[in-house]
Amino acid sequence: MAKLKYFFALSRTPHGILDLATPAIAALLWQGSFPSFRVVLLGLVTAFAGYTAVYAVNDLVDYRPDKKKLKLGVLSEGAGDLDALVVRHPLARGFLTYKEALWWAMAWSLPALIGAYLLNPFCLLFFPIGCLLEMIYCLLWKTSPFRSLISGTVKTVGGLAAVFAVDPHPSPVFLILLFLWVFFWEIGGQHIPNDWTDMEEDRLVQARTIPVELGTTWANSIIFPSLLLVVALNGVLLELSPLRGEFLALTACLGLGIYLLLWPGYRLIKTGARPQAVLLFNRASYYPMAVLMVISLSLLI
Repeated sequence: MAKLKYFFALSRTPHGILDLATPAIAALLWQGSFPSFRVVLLGLVTAFAGYTAVYAVNDLVDYRPDKKKLKLGVLSEGAGDLDALVVRHPLARGFLTYKEALWWAMAWSLPALIGAYLLNPFCLLFFPIGCLLEMIYCLLWKTSPFRSLISGTVKTVGGLAAVFAVDPHPSPVFLILLFLWVFFWEIGGQHIPNDWTDMEEDRLVQARTIPVELGTTWANSIIFPSLLLVVALNGVLLELSPLRGEFLALTACLGLGIYLLLWPGYRLIKTGARPQAVLLFNRASYYPMAVLMVISLSLLI
């Protein structure tokens, strides 16, 4: 039990809990109403298990690079970072053994697969695809800065699976727009800002990231347009949803987009300072959960 906090740190559980909002939003937007209690409960367990396993896979595959950073004394503590509420990279720091971490990931993979099958057998495809893409993403750390495209794709898997969980025959147009919404949120609000905070240590270990390879000017030119697209696509998805894009929901989501995404993104562009990158990452992490609250309230009122 004393080690339990390190297992949850391995799976970045605080972040994983916030990520649960994405599949919930996807299901609510497509269905336009709350699913049955069975689907809600089963979906929560499945999504939590899936995110817990996939985040653990990230640290398992990154074990050697993280150990190298630790040996060089450049493994970031992630001060102020949402992912470092307990400890960052507990496996590389020796708080867990590789075998323990592997068993943890495998143990959570089982309920993720069972839950996916019970929701819709087609959903079984999404979890192994997500794990495979996550492993490829990690293995490309010294190969290409455009591995960020894979990171963006991984984050869409949960939302796409959730749509199929409530409807086996969803609209391809809706799925494409949902994919793009989550993809650009990950790229502009999570991935590149997170790489920005790790820029110095990535340079020392020759990791190829967008801020390191292309510079902060190019990073800015990707971050802010991505965030603008996120805010715009949120409005489009609300309009396509059976929710009918209620005015109050649209207005609230626009306000959330400005406060949680656009304003910290603008501040990062203006200052180019690491604390602003951390602020953008942290605020963007709360964006899906905040949008979920708005949609849920619009259904209840």
